[in-house]
Amino acid sequence: MTGKAADMPHDATQTPGRLRGRASRLLAQLTNQSDRLMNEGLSLVDARKWHYAVLASLHEFGPGSQATLSRRTGIFRSDMVGVLNELAERDLVERVPDPDDRRRNVISITPQGRRHLRRLDKVLDDLHDELLAPLTSAERTEFVRLLTRLVDHHGHAHS
Repeated sequence: MTGKAADMPHDATQTPGRLRGRASRLLAQLTNQSDRLMNEGLSLVDARKWHYAVLASLHEFGPGSQATLSRRTGIFRSDMVGVLNELAERDLVERVPDPDDRRRNVISITPQGRRHLRRLDKVLDDLHDELLAPLTSAERTEFVRLLTRLVDHHGHAHS
């Protein structure tokens, strides 16, 4: 089977029940849809999901080193430099030498970065409304609660 099968239109009524009832398959399908929706939506405002993750981390937890931000966000350390370069070029973050270790930088969010984060919050709120459109408000809250519980249980709660 080639990768092309995943690109073909899908008729859920033709999917075997064994597949339709598998949480892992359903989560994978929803993840693919979510990633596509989020990436396309963020690209319209010249942003990426990693931009949001770094800005949200800096806003919530305060300044940190590249290594600290990598741990907080789940972004590989090797990719963090590129993300920070993109954010610094836009004056959304500031890097200053760490007074305790001049080999390290301390990254902090700028006022412009806080404004941009608020805009991204609104964009992501709208995208999540689209993603979760079939669910009521109470169902959305319960869905996120259950997903959080699963992620926490499996030890990957850093994204």
